[in-house]
Amino acid sequence: PAGMAAAQTCAQAGLVTVVLDEQMAPGGQIYRGISNTPLQDRQVLGTDYWQGLSWVQGLQYCQAHHVSGAAVWNISPDREVAFSKAGRSHLLRPQRVIVATGAQERPFPIPGWTLPGVMTAGGAQILLKSSGVVPEGKTVLAGCGPLLWLLASQLLAAGAEVDLILDTTPRQNRSSAWAHLAEFLTSPYALKGLGLWLGVRRRLRVITGVTQLKALADPQSATLAQVQWQTPDGQTHQQAADTLLLHQGVVPQTNLAMAIGVPHRWDEVQLCWHPEVDAWGRTPVQGVLVAGDGAGIGGAQAAASRGQLAALSVIRELAPSSRTLDESKVRAELARWMRGRAFLDRWYRPADADRIPQGDTVVCRCEEVTAKQVVDTVALGCTGPNQMKSFLRCGMGPCQGRLCSLTVTEVMAQARGVSPAEVGHYRLRPPVKPITVGELATLPQDDAAVKAVVRL
Repeated sequence: PAGMAAAQTCAQAGLVTVVLDEQMAPGGQIYRGISNTPLQDRQVLGTDYWQGLSWVQGLQYCQAHHVSGAAVWNISPDREVAFSKAGRSHLLRPQRVIVATGAQERPFPIPGWTLPGVMTAGGAQILLKSSGVVPEGKTVLAGCGPLLWLLASQLLAAGAEVDLILDTTPRQNRSSAWAHLAEFLTSPYALKGLGLWLGVRRRLRVITGVTQLKALADPQSATLAQVQWQTPDGQTHQQAADTLLLHQGVVPQTNLAMAIGVPHRWDEVQLCWHPEVDAWGRTPVQGVLVAGDGAGIGGAQAAASRGQLAALSVIRELAPSSRTLDESKVRAELARWMRGRAFLDRWYRPADADRIPQGDTVVCRCEEVTAKQVVDTVALGCTGPNQMKSFLRCGMGPCQGRLCSLTVTEVMAQARGVSPAEVGHYRLRPPVKPITVGELATLPQDDAAVKAVVRL
């Protein structure tokens, strides 16, 4: 939403605008597949999803150059953008860059989370949106956060066999959330969220206060067979399952902004890294802005408003005489959609035990590094994630730390008895996305080749 909104606003103001989209069709993660999803029954994915059609169509009909299948793997401090498309690398040298990388799911590292049959709720939703695919057999959803309830509703509407929701939301969260309840009740989320929650609970068995969640394997096939958990009374339970879908909220996708050199700070409420941005999305790196959930989680509608504000900042600098959106109206819309966010952030704050694994639970999936190995390196005197790479290669796999960064930071912070802010994060270097030597070799050699990119 942020990228599409920013692009349309810039293009409508007469700026030459290029959208580098890693997906093959516009929509991002929130509106993925909206132009060609096989699910034409609008009741399955819901009205919020289909409202994205207006953004996608607006992007298609404005004067922005939309480059699909373009994986951005570097942006230099002087704003030279390197990306790959169809096995070839290209360069852009824009006057301004708006980074709209959005959100990603927070890692949920439980024992057995790497087993076949275990995946994220977001991954299941992508399959549903893009291909109309639902899990086969017994499905269990586990974790906390609004997406868990939305996905349960969508899967039920699509005909999936959902057996159980294991709600890991800590009960002690309520005390800190109540202070923000009045604001939440006047937000656009309240009635919609309550209706979704009640609708799912009427159709599914829901167990609350779940702890000690584990995925257990079939000893012969080494695939998911059982889900195990503990209830507040201390009892341990098991349920047969073919698919386990995990989720405990979303966090900003910061790899690209970190690689550019944008400073980041630790947010104790959302428990993640945020890039340092002002009210327009401008960063301390000259000419680089960050918009949407990539700058802090606010939801799809808020992301679109933040994309518009970033675009307005660029327009004021590059085309100040252009007629464009009314800033006050955009900020009012942003405030409307941010109302209630404080309640949601505190109510759905993931439990420490679900974020900070122990023992042989895998932390880094790419390099198969466990929590115990990370803690052991701290005992050897390792103070931060970058030093730890020399010991374990943790964070050096294909995802470049995207899936393990937050977990590693919090595991090390707990082991050292300090804050995550003191431990720090991975130092991201290009290429941010995996590319081949052949793609590097195809980098353009002259200005004509660089300028040709807008005709892709």
